Amino acid sequence: MSLFGLKFGKKKLKEEERQLQANNRDFNLQFQYANNSIKTSKYNFFTFLPLNLFEQFQRIANAYFLFLLILQLIPQISSLAWFTTVVPLVLVLAVSGVKDAIDDFNRHKSDKHVNNRPVQVLINGMLKDEKWMNVQVGDIIKLENNNFVTADLLLLSSSEPHSLTYIETAELDGETNLKVKQALTVTAELGEDLQKLTEFNGEVKCEAPNNKLDKFTGTLTLRGEKYALDNEKMLLRGCTIRNTEWCFGLVIYAGPDTKLMQNSGKTTFKRTSIDRLMNVLVLVIFAFLALMCLILAIGNGIWEHDKGYYFQVYLPWAEGVTSASYSGFLMFWSYVIILNTVVPISLYVSVEIIRLGNSFYIDWDRKMYYPLNDTPAQARTTTLNEELGQIKYIFSDKTGTLTQNIMCFNKCSINGKSYGDVCDMSGQRIEINENTEKVDFSYNQLADPKFAFYDHSLVEAVKLSDVPTHRFFRLLSLCHTVMPEEKKEGNLVYQAQSPDEGALVTAARNFGFVFRARTPETITVVEMGETKVYKLLAILDFNNVRKRMSVIVRSPEGDLTLYCKGADTILYELLHSSCESLKEETTEHLNEFAGEGLRTLVVAYKNLEEDYFQDWIRRQHEASTALEGREDKLSELYEEIEKDLMLLGATAIEDKLQDGVPQTIETLAKASIKIWVLTGDKQETAMNIGYSCNLLNDDMEDVFIIEGRTSDDVLNELRNARKKMKPDSFLDSDEINIQFEKSSNKPKFVPDEQANGVYGLVITGHSLAYALEGNLELELVRTACMCKVVICCRVTPLQKAQVVELVKKYKKAVTLAIGDGANDVSMIKTAHIGVGISGQEGMQAVLSSDFSFAQFRYLQRLLLVHGRWSYIRMCKFLKYFFYKNFAFTLVHFWYGFFSGFSAQTVYDEWFITLYNLVYTSLPVLGMSLFDQDVDDRWSMLFPQLYVPGQQNLYFNKIVFVKCMVQGIYSSLILFFIPYGAMYNTMRSDGKAIADYQSFALMAQTCLLIVVSVQIGLDTSYWTVVNQFFIWGSLSVYFAITFTMYSDGMYLIFTAAFPFIGTARNTLSQPNVWLAIFLSITLCVLPVVGFRFLKAQLKPTPSDKVLLKIKEAKKRPPPPSPKRRLRRTSTRRSGYAFSHQHGFGALIMSGRNMRPKSPFATTGTFSPNSDKHKHKGL
Repeated sequence: MSLFGLKFGKKKLKEEERQLQANNRDFNLQFQYANNSIKTSKYNFFTFLPLNLFEQFQRIANAYFLFLLILQLIPQISSLAWFTTVVPLVLVLAVSGVKDAIDDFNRHKSDKHVNNRPVQVLINGMLKDEKWMNVQVGDIIKLENNNFVTADLLLLSSSEPHSLTYIETAELDGETNLKVKQALTVTAELGEDLQKLTEFNGEVKCEAPNNKLDKFTGTLTLRGEKYALDNEKMLLRGCTIRNTEWCFGLVIYAGPDTKLMQNSGKTTFKRTSIDRLMNVLVLVIFAFLALMCLILAIGNGIWEHDKGYYFQVYLPWAEGVTSASYSGFLMFWSYVIILNTVVPISLYVSVEIIRLGNSFYIDWDRKMYYPLNDTPAQARTTTLNEELGQIKYIFSDKTGTLTQNIMCFNKCSINGKSYGDVCDMSGQRIEINENTEKVDFSYNQLADPKFAFYDHSLVEAVKLSDVPTHRFFRLLSLCHTVMPEEKKEGNLVYQAQSPDEGALVTAARNFGFVFRARTPETITVVEMGETKVYKLLAILDFNNVRKRMSVIVRSPEGDLTLYCKGADTILYELLHSSCESLKEETTEHLNEFAGEGLRTLVVAYKNLEEDYFQDWIRRQHEASTALEGREDKLSELYEEIEKDLMLLGATAIEDKLQDGVPQTIETLAKASIKIWVLTGDKQETAMNIGYSCNLLNDDMEDVFIIEGRTSDDVLNELRNARKKMKPDSFLDSDEINIQFEKSSNKPKFVPDEQANGVYGLVITGHSLAYALEGNLELELVRTACMCKVVICCRVTPLQKAQVVELVKKYKKAVTLAIGDGANDVSMIKTAHIGVGISGQEGMQAVLSSDFSFAQFRYLQRLLLVHGRWSYIRMCKFLKYFFYKNFAFTLVHFWYGFFSGFSAQTVYDEWFITLYNLVYTSLPVLGMSLFDQDVDDRWSMLFPQLYVPGQQNLYFNKIVFVKCMVQGIYSSLILFFIPYGAMYNTMRSDGKAIADYQSFALMAQTCLLIVVSVQIGLDTSYWTVVNQFFIWGSLSVYFAITFTMYSDGMYLIFTAAFPFIGTARNTLSQPNVWLAIFLSITLCVLPVVGFRFLKAQLKPTPSDKVLLKIKEAKKRPPPPSPKRRLRRTSTRRSGYAFSHQHGFGALIMSGRNMRPKSPFATTGTFSPNSDKHKHKGL
């Protein structure tokens, strides 16, 4: 998709193939490859002003005010000074410009920080420290342990055996388990010999830069020989080197060409739906303004032709006016200037102030502050607040966003007894919290201090040498592919390919069965203080079909044992018939564990006969060396030996969710927000989390799994799912089918469709690639949007962005993306609102986001409280602002018919200047910053109140027309009531008050009181500030009016204040106040009546909820009990083996082994001194 095709560098032609030579910059420069500098900022010093002004003048109103300014510079038509437009316009542009400059300055700082990171580059036979930005394609660089990978590199050699390199890819795919990369044998020989590395002149030909993280094809030509290159030999930018002292790599792609940057979305200029609507409305108002000016201009031409022409002695025409038609032409532009207040520039100043104020509320909210790492919520942009109140779709990352990225051994079942629950004296199970007493593992000097367990009975069973319990933990300490690291004695760190395995081995370690070291042939375990060395005879590796792994070991006593762990559905078929009763008890425990969303795993063992095993291992060796059907032969042998297993029990691991995630998801679902999880994790893991955080549950009619391997398969699976959810959607009479068949140009938006139940959808990244193709994307949108929950697994960062873009394209809905890693940046940039979680995967997501905080649970407060309040406040502000300015401006229009269409203003010029600036600015700002229909507690208790924002009910084109009609009606009242009250009227002393100045004063007084009463009606939440602003504004009006119309001001500034004595003469008459009262009543009564009847006869769902809250307030509800969300389920989440298939064979080969740890020797080891300190995982 072109939207995501970032065009970096100066390459004019599209690159078809990349060719480069190691250590030859002159050769590589001819291709003009991008260097390693990255740029995420939008402007530089020279382009800021033109680009920023261009962006700002895309706002139609700004362009209109510029046009107005030009008109005001023409003396023939200008009736107002030029600075009345220049000052506010420059202010608006300056405020927005400064804000954009600060945002971009932060992006520049981030870019500078990354570009200036140091790296060692091989130049002229020496390693020199260079900045990242100066690294070029073809350079050889050296990376050390825990370094970030500088660019996309071809791994040449490393410190590890067989040039293996361990990397963590959290920023690319969100996975924290280690992955292994291996260099070619021919380059591995280079080692760290700088002379050999300098002489290395291999030539690489490979594919052009692309965004496919899991694919790379190329060839290395060295000394006339060609070697194939694939993804297993590549280190990608965004990865981190782990457990590898050093490695050398050849730069293949740099900077913007790297796969990480190819997956990053463009930095776009985000605008809210209300902003876009205001652009349309401003055009409508311009048309309305032009129509009014045209009517008045034609009226002027007719009046000057019929009457003005004959009164030139009394009313001479302006200089240069020679005809009535030319006079009408000039009056058109004069009226454009006078009536421009229908779109006052103060509207945009006020909008920016309101957004800024509501942003501060987010920054200051203590309920969104996370004390553990001192992280407050932050509104990183101030232009999108009200959009937070309209979210319909949330796209969430999984790892680090929903989960803490921590696996915990939570419970287990051993020999029919369940462990992990804590009971009180009466035997009742109690909930575990921070005050619950933990098991004391101080007896075990090698225990991990971070490991927490609360059931003391399990430790007692271990200490009492209970045989099944010992066998259970022995299995956990032997049956795995974990690599131990012990740089200091007693300081054990486990490197697990799967975080699940790490959790199980750590549990065994704490309960006294410490996995200490491994070689290709042995596993060393410290069992209850005694070191034992088991011979590792075979690893029966995991794959997706087997869903289990086994090891065969020989104990120091000479016993042969097979230990197996895997999914219960698979292992139960392999158990010995004598295990039936134990199987039933274990199944009950498994159901209980699964009901709590834990990841379950069954463990079993089998004692082997020596003769049988020798025969089996011989056949296994033959099968493993077979040239044909190797996999099938090995699989048959594995099936044969893994029979008649003896059940030991089951484990239950908690993939720790962030606090409050299930409750947050449940609350957001009640607010009709649909949640899609987009993750790089595998399907099993993603579904486990879906169940544990209440996204998926057994009450759903069905959970569809889309995993087709071809375009046709994916299409059929999607259609079958849609057919089940809504069979009618395939009929020719279906509304969407009719639209898409009839129209050659496909309609922009697909209407919402209702399914016949609650469904979920899970789709893999491979299938998603087909579904995002042009002919399938509509099918995907229709099917997925009918589901309550969608989980996309094994997706690339770019696919995340494409899914978001797809929903934006076909659904008239506001989207929000939330994530915490670099792999979420493109999705965060693409969504209407991007939220970054300052989590474990760095700050890239936060730097690209619009809002940020530390925990997923704060999202409900951001949306249901701040978002909803911001949306309601902005809508109330716009309705009131348009109303008060229509009422204010249209009085000029009616007055034109009584003033010879002469562009004379109806009000005093000082009132026109101060109306929006002083008299009405503070009351509406007070309402827009402090108003709330219900407080934050009720907003969270009744998420249904959020729905009107999604449907955009509070401000839309219909609401605008109502405001317009109300404004026109009020302007009629405000002109004709004062006009009628003044017409041929005498004062009580017999003097006439039917003059222009008295009429103007009366009209403007009526107007100000009417709009003040209206804002009182619109205000739901009264504070001291609101009261002060409304009454203060009225007081200021009367104070300024009496001062300006006083004798003293007239004597000092005769020309500036001609309304001498008007205030005291007019406002002292009872009939004037009676007319003012009549005007107020006639303006306000229809509004009050309409609102009352609407609430009684046709209440909205929101009105009904508000009525419930009103009743509930009379009797405060009891405090809601703190409950732990549990789900009952018959589905057991299978063990999520995350390690790569074939890793067991790698261990057995010994290619990934370091020299044996000096501490993992045979014999006994009983740590008993304080020096044995150790770290946790």
